Amino acid sequence: MPFTYHHEIPHNDTIKKFYGLIPLEFGVSMLYFHHGGIAQELIHNLKYRNQQNIGSLLGELYAKDLQNFEPIRSVTEIIPVPLHPKKLKERGYNQVDSFCESIGNQLQIPVNKNVLLRTQYNKTQTKKNREARQQLTRAIFDVNFTSNDENKHFLLVDDVITTGSTLEICAKALLKIPNAKVSILTIAYTQS
Repeated sequence: MPFTYHHEIPHNDTIKKFYGLIPLEFGVSMLYFHHGGIAQELIHNLKYRNQQNIGSLLGELYAKDLQNFEPIRSVTEIIPVPLHPKKLKERGYNQVDSFCESIGNQLQIPVNKNVLLRTQYNKTQTKKNREARQQLTRAIFDVNFTSNDENKHFLLVDDVITTGSTLEICAKALLKIPNAKVSILTIAYTQS
């Protein structure tokens, strides 16, 4: 498997993707994503063929690596990038939920699916460039929080980083919460 070992590299590709855009505590990705590669096959089966066990297995595997990753110890909640309710109904599940649940169970960090919301439905972004993705994602995420959500360190989780636009907009939404900190974790990182 094309592991990134980002958790062992302080200034890795994931964190560099967001330099100057959002203040992150840390950023890590588990695998490198290459077209036609094993990471693409795993994510395709997870996302489009309802093989949620893949997310669970990858989460268990990555949690073992992350157990000795000091920065993750301050994380208070895991936040999966949400699907719009219409997309969730069409697909029947969020492809990152099983990955999040598995990591959360292994590292004893709760998963919160209620604080970050996708407010607009949009079609797949897999073929769009960074500018087109940013225009689509600007206003489609919001937060629903109470004072109980303040002062938390959120671990934002998605399947693949391509341009980083979706994660950037989600992180900015979470940072609207007073004294919030955000980190990013993905299953895969697309090298450009």
